[in-house]
Amino acid sequence: MTAMAIVDVNDIACCASLMEAIGRLDGASLQDALTDILNQFMQRRTGYYLPSLSQDGWDLIADIECNGTNFGHYLLPGLPEIFDEAERERLSSFAMLTGRFLQARQEERNRTRDINRTEAKLEQQTQILNQMHESVITMDQAGFIISWNQGAEQLFGYQASEAIGRNVLFLYEDENEEDEWLRDSFLEQGGREMEVRRRKKSGEAFWASLSLSVMRDQNGHPAGLIGYLNDITERKNTENLIHQLAYYDALTGLPNRTLFMRTVDTALQEVAQNEHYGCIMFIDLNRFKPINDTLGHVAGDMMLVEVASRLRKVVRDEDVVARLGADEFAIALFGIDEDYHAGFIAQKILALFSEPYFINGHELRVSASLGISMYPRDATDTATLLRLADIAMYRAKQNDNNGGYAYYNEEMNRNALESLRTETGLLRAIEHNELLLHYQPKVSLSTDRITGVEALVRWQHPERGLLQPFDFIHIAEQTGLIAQLGEWVLEAACQQADDWKKAGLPPLRIAINVTAREFTRALPDNLRAALQRHGLQGDWLELELTESTLMQRTDHVIAIMEKICRLGVTISLDDFGTGYSSLSYLKRFPIHTLKIDRSFTTGIPDDSNDCAIGGAIIGIAKQLKLKVIAEGVENRQQLAYLKAAGCDEMQGYLFSKPVPALEIEQLLREQDALP
Repeated sequence: MTAMAIVDVNDIACCASLMEAIGRLDGASLQDALTDILNQFMQRRTGYYLPSLSQDGWDLIADIECNGTNFGHYLLPGLPEIFDEAERERLSSFAMLTGRFLQARQEERNRTRDINRTEAKLEQQTQILNQMHESVITMDQAGFIISWNQGAEQLFGYQASEAIGRNVLFLYEDENEEDEWLRDSFLEQGGREMEVRRRKKSGEAFWASLSLSVMRDQNGHPAGLIGYLNDITERKNTENLIHQLAYYDALTGLPNRTLFMRTVDTALQEVAQNEHYGCIMFIDLNRFKPINDTLGHVAGDMMLVEVASRLRKVVRDEDVVARLGADEFAIALFGIDEDYHAGFIAQKILALFSEPYFINGHELRVSASLGISMYPRDATDTATLLRLADIAMYRAKQNDNNGGYAYYNEEMNRNALESLRTETGLLRAIEHNELLLHYQPKVSLSTDRITGVEALVRWQHPERGLLQPFDFIHIAEQTGLIAQLGEWVLEAACQQADDWKKAGLPPLRIAINVTAREFTRALPDNLRAALQRHGLQGDWLELELTESTLMQRTDHVIAIMEKICRLGVTISLDDFGTGYSSLSYLKRFPIHTLKIDRSFTTGIPDDSNDCAIGGAIIGIAKQLKLKVIAEGVENRQQLAYLKAAGCDEMQGYLFSKPVPALEIEQLLREQDALP
């Protein structure tokens, strides 16, 4: 206090009291204390402290201020002129000292409040981190751990005391591994997310999702890293399973069609850059279905697994082997000679099938047909190469059903396109009623009267005119449309029988050709339903089967045939002598008629071999009490020989070619009019 010449004991005591009061009191208590200390300091009894001043008076007033902040006022009652200069300075000095103390207290309290807030915030953040399921770890720039939350304890199994201070590398699956962030510009660039492998205290390795962000000091410089980790092992396992299911064949473990296409697409780009050759092979097993049907799908699956294993061993590691589905496989070869290498590998693959397969105690043999398309000669993309190899495979199968290979050529593609057009057109024909039936009479050799007819399908093509069966039946069989075509023929034949019945004609058996694909358990029910729809008895229908149909699963075939016979529908064995010609099944199957194939009828009576075969067939049929009909009879010499040999019926151009239904009706009425 510069205004006081001498600082006495009272002044020191007042200053001490002032400091103590300001340090420990607030509110009204502080106001009262300041008033008492003021009066003690000024040696008066009428002074007092005011937090605020409503209006100026005639009293002596000193503002309590510091650094522009007002903390109140000291007031001494009385007119200002009664106070001398010393008292005025003394009051002003005391007010200034009080302001400094109050300012210091306020600053201290502000600091304390800020510290408390910071501590509360840190505590709150610590609680939040500990409540998080996510593992949170902070590290310095060298990778030494600074903090370790409860999530990290639960994830890794280490307590904070065991982890803090250690380098983060001790958590790695491989401690020799280095994270990129330890050696690149990560700390300067910002955060990063990655999937990593880590190891727990127990030694268990797991997949973790790691998010890293930069921790900075007060000046904004990188000071370390904050790592957030989650265990994603279950998710990774699920992703791997989904990937396996999406891109690999579940049975053989080979890549499926999708992965094959992607892998080959990528490989072909490299082949193109190096100006090398490549090829795709399409492989289809022959006679695999009988194994599946006879021994069951388990045995069939075991064979497919063995085939896949053999295929994998015969090619190089960089080549791609895939299972496309069912009994179809594909192989892609890269960096090969233009033609020689592919043919050499094809021969090695076919040789694999010369060795038997031992499945469940059975020694089984299958062959394969293989088609080859060359890159870049035939095509430059995987999809086209695979399609062309498929076409070549079908050509190899047609050439030799016991196994072989063929290179693709343009003629195959033209044939395939023609087949595709036929298939598409046949679907349209079924939907738009472009099909029709012609009927070829069967004539008794003893009465010369019509005993039945064979229904033969025709296609009234809108552009190509009337097509014969050989123009489209084989396509229908290859594509599976034969079942739909057979349903149409059955319905059309029953409708025609109903029309003849309503026209007053007696029952006339209409023979329908049935292929092996159509000969299923559903056939008897389909026949029964068709007969019922048209109000017909079974004596209106006859089914013509080939020998190959009867040789598939004999007991199964017999059961179906017996159900058909119970409907009153008869069964004829077509083209007898051209297939297996096994005499044992003739006594087992409920067959009513044998048909001598036209290939034998043609040489009668000039070809002694044909005469011998025809006579033998007739003799066998007579011994088994079966009816015999010869097809393809075109002249009277054939007719005379067959009649003399004991043949029952004939069918051929000598009597009539296949004709529309109206002409059959006319022929029937004309023969009824004869005496």
